Order: sequence, then structure tokens, then C-alpha cells
Amino acid sequence: MDRGRFIRMLASGASVFSVSGFCRGGGLKHAKTDDPRPADKDAGCQRLSLKALKEWQNLEYGMFIHFGMSTFTGNELDDGRSPASAYRPSALDVGQWISVARDAGMRYAVLTAKHVAGHCLWPTKCTPYNVSNSGDRTDVVGRFVREFGDKGVLPGLYYCSWDNHNRFGSKTPSDAGPEGAWSDMNRFPQDPTGDLPFYTTSLYQNFQTAQITELLSWYGRIMEAWIDIPGLLGRGYRTFLYRHVSELQPDAVVMMNCCMEPAYAPDYAFPADIRAFERNLPSGYDGWETVNGKRVYLPGEFCQPIGKEWFHVEGDLPRSLDDLEKEFRFCRRNRINYLLDVPPDRRGLVPDACVRTLEGLRRRMGI
Repeated sequence: MDRGRFIRMLASGASVFSVSGFCRGGGLKHAKTDDPRPADKDAGCQRLSLKALKEWQNLEYGMFIHFGMSTFTGNELDDGRSPASAYRPSALDVGQWISVARDAGMRYAVLTAKHVAGHCLWPTKCTPYNVSNSGDRTDVVGRFVREFGDKGVLPGLYYCSWDNHNRFGSKTPSDAGPEGAWSDMNRFPQDPTGDLPFYTTSLYQNFQTAQITELLSWYGRIMEAWIDIPGLLGRGYRTFLYRHVSELQPDAVVMMNCCMEPAYAPDYAFPADIRAFERNLPSGYDGWETVNGKRVYLPGEFCQPIGKEWFHVEGDLPRSLDDLEKEFRFCRRNRINYLLDVPPDRRGLVPDACVRTLEGLRRRMGI
């Protein structure tokens, strides 16, 4: 279903996708919204079966890879104004990332295909702000998916809805200034100044749909689709996007990142197949959430940098093995996947200090 037809069906009052439409007896296909069968109370009301979601949980340990324009500008929330040529790794070796992840005992990895800067790590046809016009023209996404799959590490892709370069008239957290954007996470995505909420325009949403289509149709199987800052998209477009992703990659789990909120926020991050815990571990989590009165199984994924910063910053060394082991063991006890961010440096390599720390963590965890 294309976006135009989806919107027309919404306008006509048709039920194209709902929480109740998730309920079904098993398998990976979408439920039919007119399915008369009662839901299995133990199966939950989600698109994917409990079996499929628990198979994802069994992966347990993954590598988050923040790499892109912010690596070279030194600004995580980059303003998107640097020329594409500023992205210039001197010794890019995606194969090294894969070997490090595999040797650390990680079973999957998620790459930041596009972050806040708006620069794309694949030769997208939607904007010239991509690797084909940069200091290194390697299709990083293509290399990542191919080589990770060849070495038995399942690939996932991250896409940020907050885009400072390809704005199309959207009002993003950047408009609140570098401090205001994150001053009150409990109100996000409301502008902390008290003005209208942040939003993305329909033109930007068309752009995001086209880019997601490229990422999920050009490169083969993707294990996890990670959508960041989904609150900017609005419930209607986010529902369309979720369905679009699940049609392009039916077996992929879809993450709509609910940021650092202590409680799950459906109006910000639903529909989704899994939920994130970012920076702060929960007191406990069994995977079950209630959304619009329905029980939905959303297994958790805890993401945290190996140091303090998501992107590589000189002098940002890995945290102690005691800290990392504590996080990992908590995740293992609570059946929450541990997605540890290990950012490559400006060379395009995972630094030796991170490699040594990962080796030590593997020994401690016995994996």
C-alpha cells in the first residue's frame, strides 16, 4: 500500500492498522483487521509472534555503530551545514568493525545510516548529501550489510527522523537551540519554549519514506530497523511508516525509539515491535506493555556508549569493565538485549582501546 492510498483509507474511516489489528494466533504476517478469531490472551496483540520476538531476544548482545558526519565535525547534534566533503575517513575498513563485533561475541549490529546531520552513508537518490559526493565514496551501508552477513553477524540499520540538513520546512529540536532541545525530556517532542510542538512536514515524510524504501529494498535482509526521534513524525505517518517497513522487511523487528522516558509513551513511539532503554537501565522489565487497553509484547533493548559519547571523540575512553559487566549482567537477567555503542574513529576503524575492552568483557561474561 502506498502512502496516498493509506491516507485516503484513513479519511474514509477505514481501519487500516490498529492495536486490535495486531492480535492473531502466530506467524510473521500481518493480521487481517477483519479476522474474526479471538486473540490468544498469552500471545499478545503485536505483529510478530512471541516465538519470533524471543528469537530476537536470544541474540542478546549487539554492537551499535555511530559513524558519519558527526565523527568528523565533533558534534553529535550536527547542524547539517558542513559540506559533504567533510566526511573523509582516511582508512575506512568496515570489515574490521565486523571482525571486532564477531570476536566480541556480538550476534548483531546496528549502523547509523543517517543521523541528525542528515548526511547519508549510502548513495541515496533523494539528496546529494551522501557518500557519493564525500571524501570517501564507499557505500558504507552496502558494505556493512554484505560483510556482516558473510561473517554471521546480523545487520540492522538506524535512521534518524530529526534531520538538520534535509528539513523541507519541518520544525525540529534544533529550532530550540542546542540546550533547549533536550532541556525537558518528559515534554519532548514539545518545544520547551512553549510554542507549537516540533513536527515534520508531509514533504519531509515523503523524503523519509523514499529513503527507508532504498535502505530496506537495495541491500537484502535487514534484521532490525531502528527509527530514532519518532515523535516528530506524528501518529498517522508513524503508523504508515511502521506498516511500510514491515511490508518491505516482514521478518525485521522495528524499533521506534522512545528515548529516555522512564515509562513507555505510545503517542511518541508506537507502533513498534521492541522498545528502547537509553542510557538508564530500568528497575526491571518483563516485556509487556499496555497500549490502548491491549497487551502488547515489546521486548527491550538497552543502548549505551562504551565510553561517554555516541560518536567517537578524542580522549573518550571506554568505561571500566566493572561498569560494562554490571550493565550486561542486568540485561541478561531481565531478558533485555544489550546494544553497546562502539564508534569508529576518523580513520574509519574501531580504536584499539575499545577492542581490548570488548575482549575483556567477553572473557568476564563467558561468551
